[in-house]
Amino acid sequence: MKRILLFGSLLLVTVSMATTVPNPRRLAALFNWHNATHNFGRITQGKPVTADFSFTNKGELPLIIDQAKGSCGCTGVDYPKDAVLPGQSGVIKATFNAATVGAFNKTVTVESNAEGGVETLYFSGEVITQDVPAQ
Repeated sequence: MKRILLFGSLLLVTVSMATTVPNPRRLAALFNWHNATHNFGRITQGKPVTADFSFTNKGELPLIIDQAKGSCGCTGVDYPKDAVLPGQSGVIKATFNAATVGAFNKTVTVESNAEGGVETLYFSGEVITQDVPAQ
């Protein structure tokens, strides 16, 4: 009899908690990219170019970028080190220094506390050689 009362009590508590506890909305930081891709077009070999990826924190918590890195050693990335408050904007700068002639497609991986955790930014173009004037 004690087992039945104990089981019944546990069942009653479980059911009442499941029906009375509201599903709380999860607060988060949220990237709203103004541009998540960039095409440089044709660029000259050996001359660094920079893509600016701007965003606004559309979430309800401060956005903290833990790390942002390029897909190769030819890309340097600069990103906000301080928290970006809700409603504020920021920029991630990817500087590409092309050593090889030809088309390229590169990425920047952004790790943060934003909803989803990891974002990928893309840039592309074509590297051409600089014409050397005849002497």
